[in-house]
Amino acid sequence: MTLKTVLVTGGAGYIGSHTARALAEAGLRPVVYDDFSNGHREAVRWGSMINGDVRDQDRLTEVMAGFDVDAVIHFAGFIEVGRSVTAPAPFWDVNVNGVAAVLGAMRATGVRRMVFSSTAAVYGQPEGDGLGRLSERAPKAPLNPYGDSKLAAERMIAAHARAYGLEGVALRYFNAAGAHPSGELGEAHACESHLIPLAIEAALGLGPALTVHGSDYPTPDGGCLRDYVHVCDLARAHVLALTAPLGPTGFDAVNLGSGAGRSVREVIAAVDRATGRTTPYAQGPRREGDPAVLVADPGRAAQVLGWRANCSSLDEIIANAVAWRVNPRFGFRPTTEAAA
Repeated sequence: MTLKTVLVTGGAGYIGSHTARALAEAGLRPVVYDDFSNGHREAVRWGSMINGDVRDQDRLTEVMAGFDVDAVIHFAGFIEVGRSVTAPAPFWDVNVNGVAAVLGAMRATGVRRMVFSSTAAVYGQPEGDGLGRLSERAPKAPLNPYGDSKLAAERMIAAHARAYGLEGVALRYFNAAGAHPSGELGEAHACESHLIPLAIEAALGLGPALTVHGSDYPTPDGGCLRDYVHVCDLARAHVLALTAPLGPTGFDAVNLGSGAGRSVREVIAAVDRATGRTTPYAQGPRREGDPAVLVADPGRAAQVLGWRANCSSLDEIIANAVAWRVNPRFGFRPTTEAAA
């Protein structure tokens, strides 16, 4: 089947808006479906814009039928790891029931393929010394309700593929970061919890000093190691996943990462270089739900999708993010949370 129209749930959000742009650049028609509780209307510049709750199966069915949708890229959901520990109920509701509603609407309208926004949080804490790269075969043992909800959603998609002939590709990204080089799109969360934008805010004097959570992890400098991948690399992977060949089960899960782990202090040093300033930070205790190391083995992404992280060096990610923050186009307000 020739793809023409793709429904992008949560397409007004950070990765969703970049993906809608990538779809349009690939000659496809994105239809953005979002309730705008976290996303930005200003970010919907490519394709149609529909206001709707991702848990509303009837509304989703109406939209899929009305726009003659060929496939779905599903982003809509809650993402804050820390908040999932203190307030898990909405994560289970939106992240699981939202997927169930989308799958139900796909069955009702004959839409076969879903590309699902998943996460490395499904793995939990790596075994052994924690310094190796994680493959898709690693044990799934999430440390927080966010990861639990995403793993449950993956399993639901796989079950629907087996039972109903649907197709699903779960893209387990590690740490999304950066901004579009054009300056038109970037990261603008209502309450930011991600390290790189918080470090940039602190360095530019636009937010409070950073808090570095944990200094006694079994890593070279005692801090958490994370694999940062540029948002434009992620967007490209979603487009590729729409047509990637799948095996007999109709479901596959693929890691998206650069394959390199970077510590919090390495990120701070890169922000210092990009801004020409010294990032103020304080050392804090470990944060509940944080594994010491999450670094991707991206080999299967190359095999299944033909994908590699092309623009995910730490300096390129941070240079784009700084340029976006210095000249923001939408969505900025005083930062209310600082954590790393």
